[in-house]
Amino acid sequence: MHITLDAVRELDRQDPLSGFKSQFALPEGILYLDGNSLGAQPVAARGAVADTMDQWRDELIKSWNQGWFDAPERLGNLLAPLLGASEGEVIITDNITLNLYKLLGYITDQHRDGRRVVLSEGGNFPTDGYIAQGFCRLSGHEHRFLPEGTELTEQLGDVAVVVLSHVNYRTGKLRDMAEITRQVHSQGAEVIWDLAHSAGALPISLNDCGVRYAVGCTYKYLNGGPGAPAFLYTHREYQDAGWQPLTGWHGHAAPFAFDENYVPADDITRFRTGTHSALIYSALEASLTMWTEVDMTSLRTKSLRLTELFRDCLADLLAPYGIEDITPETDERGSQVALIDKENGFAIIQALIARGVIGDYREPGLLRFGFTPLYLSYEDVWQAAQHVRDVLESGEYKDPRFNVRTSVT
Repeated sequence: MHITLDAVRELDRQDPLSGFKSQFALPEGILYLDGNSLGAQPVAARGAVADTMDQWRDELIKSWNQGWFDAPERLGNLLAPLLGASEGEVIITDNITLNLYKLLGYITDQHRDGRRVVLSEGGNFPTDGYIAQGFCRLSGHEHRFLPEGTELTEQLGDVAVVVLSHVNYRTGKLRDMAEITRQVHSQGAEVIWDLAHSAGALPISLNDCGVRYAVGCTYKYLNGGPGAPAFLYTHREYQDAGWQPLTGWHGHAAPFAFDENYVPADDITRFRTGTHSALIYSALEASLTMWTEVDMTSLRTKSLRLTELFRDCLADLLAPYGIEDITPETDERGSQVALIDKENGFAIIQALIARGVIGDYREPGLLRFGFTPLYLSYEDVWQAAQHVRDVLESGEYKDPRFNVRTSVT
């Protein structure tokens, strides 16, 4: 399909989200299609971190009573509306791996009905399966994988909890959260939703979908910065139902009473562990404050248009080069385009990066492009697609330097 530059510029003129791009510090000459791995830096983040540095200098330890200590709950309440959650149901703490471990322990502590299986999905981001395996090794539970393409409801007979990604990190396939949650609960099991590739990418309705437990990260679409803390969601009705296994002092009902015995807080605070970084929380708070201004329906509309624009610009090009487009169709798509080229995928991505078009590569053979509507314009996406055409048609990806591997891909 031939799409003109004038046509995409008209889309940008009509874009209700176009003003957000100026709120990001974007490098000159870079087309960034990797916000699904690490989001761009909000302009406000630098000042927020600087303010925290000044507070540390001037107020020293007094700062813990001036906004530092309650940041996990305060930021959780800022994030909650984006997830379709209520105040007091989301906490910003630790990372996804640790939060999954907490919820696995918390949920299985409640199961006294003989269910001893933890189910992870095959083809998911591996850390979810890794931590489930580690938990089962220590707890005596059995770990199983749900093979890709297998009917979930047929596997739930003796399952205590299943961990599922809302959006698959490889294909970008979006699961039906409401229906799957209903199915899992009807079989007597629990589900932990991993929102790493959907939080900040599309509207989420945890409460309306009947979800009780979820985790996610803030450094991708939510632009919290490298190493930004993750979040954990527990529906209000399930916050005092069991013990989570990482019983750190900040999760204690009275952390500064310094009791010898652990007594968990009776709300979302019980999922805290130890001391967090005020510096990284300040950067994240700057981003989440900006997100309170975002209309998620407009964001979803633009996301789908951006991904479709990219695919349309490349539709006639991929097959002759043996590249397969495995991106799901509109209603089942997150905010990414996924292409497969097992022979040349890595080199193609490296050649694009050398041109300033940053996507990412995942084994085996996955070229992954993430679309972040707040700071990507339609013209950006159109230009990125032209670079893909040039890299393929010129054959520049065949240069040996584009096959040199580094530690992080």
